[in-house]
Amino acid sequence: MTSNASPGTRILGSLRSADGAGVVRIEDRYDTDIDDLWSAITDPVRLARWHGQIEGDLRPGGEFRLYLEADDIDSTGRIDACEPPRRLVVTTRETDESYRKGQGVPPFDAVKEITLTPDGDQTVLVLEVRGMPLDAIAFFGAGWQIHAENLAAYLAGREPDDVEARWKELVPPYQVLAANVS
Repeated sequence: MTSNASPGTRILGSLRSADGAGVVRIEDRYDTDIDDLWSAITDPVRLARWHGQIEGDLRPGGEFRLYLEADDIDSTGRIDACEPPRRLVVTTRETDESYRKGQGVPPFDAVKEITLTPDGDQTVLVLEVRGMPLDAIAFFGAGWQIHAENLAAYLAGREPDDVEARWKELVPPYQVLAANVS
């Protein structure tokens, strides 16, 4: 935790660079077994309840569309690897139409690798997102932590935290982490 974080703010992420692009790594422990967590991140109906609406060919090599209502972002993607219930790798890219209506960074290929590891009656999730612009890595770190927290809220059967308030709380400590990334 950094001095810019509110007392009790748990930072789940770390930031680094690889090949000139940003990498966000989020790690958290969930109070559920590996099969339930796998289902929450891969079943389209469950994924829509905490992250976004997905449709398309959801097999390895398959292409899909993902809409994140909270961020109003429409992306296309491809499933690069799927090893149930332990590992999923996808590549996504915001559509040009979505980028033009938003205020984000220009579209880029984001490789998202999720690994799940059982630990007793809990499961550890590690999400590594590679490919984002370095100058925006702090914002991606905060955003991916919010998504991880939304997953925890969904699994616990509670409403997610206020996204705007959480964003304001998380961006400063992630900016401190980003200052050390080159």
